[in-house]
Amino acid sequence: MSHPKIGLALGSGGARGFAHLGVIKVLKEEGIPIDLIAGSSMGAMVGCFYGAGLEIERLYKFSTAFKRKYYLDFTVPKMGFIAGKRVKELIRVFTHGKRIEELSIPVNVVATDIVTGEKVIFKDGPISDAVRASISIPGIFVPEKVNGRLLVDGGVVDRVPVSVVKEMGADIVIAVDVSHVKVNTEITSIYDVIMQSLDILQMENVKHREIASDFMIRPRVEMYSSKAFTNIEEIIMIGEEEARKHTQRIKETIHNWKGQIE
Repeated sequence: MSHPKIGLALGSGGARGFAHLGVIKVLKEEGIPIDLIAGSSMGAMVGCFYGAGLEIERLYKFSTAFKRKYYLDFTVPKMGFIAGKRVKELIRVFTHGKRIEELSIPVNVVATDIVTGEKVIFKDGPISDAVRASISIPGIFVPEKVNGRLLVDGGVVDRVPVSVVKEMGADIVIAVDVSHVKVNTEITSIYDVIMQSLDILQMENVKHREIASDFMIRPRVEMYSSKAFTNIEEIIMIGEEEARKHTQRIKETIHNWKGQIE
């Protein structure tokens, strides 16, 4: 008896994106299959690491050891403050230099063409190129050039890529949004200005994504910095706790889907 294809849409959110790991761990523990993944920004990085076959325990260890210095290599401001070479190399090493089409489960990576405004979906090619493009927060990271296109963060066009994972063939879509807007937050740097602006701009968009997905998991991690890469254990735990609230309903939906097909 075949089961429905379960698609995971993992959203952007900087360091808060490590909550995605907690969600994946709980889904695995509960025997809920993950057949397809689409990711924007940090969601793309987590999705590709998981799709590369890395054990979840190893990913937990990696995330808690992940320091801001790996992610933020400062450059002279031209198109962005951060060169992004360091994180690109880290992605390449961690995914063993693989290409997207070689991942153990299909993963699509979302980026934004800053020139045309189009959504760019990577279905193949080097993982490090695609993920580096997808995490290019505008004004912070230098955009990534891939196939002649100038690319920035996937979250600009599609913060939680529900439509992408549906197009991949998902029957049931589980979306994970880690980018609640933190109101009355202290804005002290250009990074804060840009990240808060992006979060605010996408608030309305994500409401539509919620309707389009079967399950929207929202780990409440907005109190944590998206740039500090501290409190990672707490961020992951909140991802786990939030996922547990949905597992029973997800299992019932899978069971009912099977019943309708038979």
